[in-house]
Amino acid sequence: MAMKPQCQDVLTKQQEHLKRQREAVKYRIKKLTAKQTEITKKSTAVRENISKKFEDIKRVLDQDLKVTLNQLEMEANAALFSIDNLLEKCNLVTQDIEMELSELNAQLEQNNPQEQHIKTNLQTEERVRAIMNISFPDSIQLDDYKSNQILSLINNLFLFIRAQIPITRKVFESYVTEVRLDPDTAHPNLVISPDGTTATYTKEWQEFPESADRFDTTLNVISCDGFSDGRLYWEADVEGKTYWELGLTYPRIPRKGREETCWLGRGEESWCVEFFNGDYTAWHNGVSHHLPISKNFKKIGTYLSYPAGLISFYGIDDQTHLFTFCAGRFNETLHLAVCPGHDNEGSNTKPIKLCSAVKT
Repeated sequence: MAMKPQCQDVLTKQQEHLKRQREAVKYRIKKLTAKQTEITKKSTAVRENISKKFEDIKRVLDQDLKVTLNQLEMEANAALFSIDNLLEKCNLVTQDIEMELSELNAQLEQNNPQEQHIKTNLQTEERVRAIMNISFPDSIQLDDYKSNQILSLINNLFLFIRAQIPITRKVFESYVTEVRLDPDTAHPNLVISPDGTTATYTKEWQEFPESADRFDTTLNVISCDGFSDGRLYWEADVEGKTYWELGLTYPRIPRKGREETCWLGRGEESWCVEFFNGDYTAWHNGVSHHLPISKNFKKIGTYLSYPAGLISFYGIDDQTHLFTFCAGRFNETLHLAVCPGHDNEGSNTKPIKLCSAVKT
């Protein structure tokens, strides 16, 4: 049975459309691969440059060198991991398109079109559109500005070596931003100090007017101000606590009911590090990362870089890197988020206090 001209035209157009889709995804894969190579080379070059600068003062700076290189490597690994995920998604879409093209070719050769294949595959169209929207290579960046600052500090470090250790902390302190917790968002079992720097759990349920902004199940509170550009850094005093969560969130995080996404890091709206009875876990979008760290830190640092699209957490006591999230890019204003946790059978009565780290 000969194929009708109209069916032939539809299948041919669909075939050409899929070919263009395939080429677009392949080109994106090429650009992502190039970006991956660029980031690898740039990160390697920065680390090598820093290593050379450290050679003359190595006896004093061995520990700080390790911290600095590890931080840069973690940021690069986070970026490369993000690219690997995008490449995998692109490859899967490409494979599906190839299968569809093969089926269409077979129908064209056999002059036996199937009615269900004449219509455009909307599902494939949506998947291609979705992967193209999230896989911009330039959305994944290393924080060159911070790396350059580190190199600049190292060039002048020989004369001021002991006053500048550790380097990464000096850089982070230059990004210190004052922040206050918003009592209107705090769960009724949290007491927020008048200056907005301390969150304390209380067993007494406080009566407040109904508000869409207030968390009513999870023990969360977020900052009054949000941040949408630049590089920012905060420190929190968690000494003596056995349970806490620190992170960043978009203001659209769910705040009512028992949905899991109300918890920090359990939805796509927030990122956090959690400490509970000696165990550290990083959370985002419901995915947990157990951290092989056993030390109970007195202070935790949170670093946000909008240009690089990353959030990093540090144990300030010895500048231990806890975890780095590489988001590629942030789409909304971010707020600092705090959960001091319940009393944990009387072992977690102390508050979380935001520290006033002094800029250098």
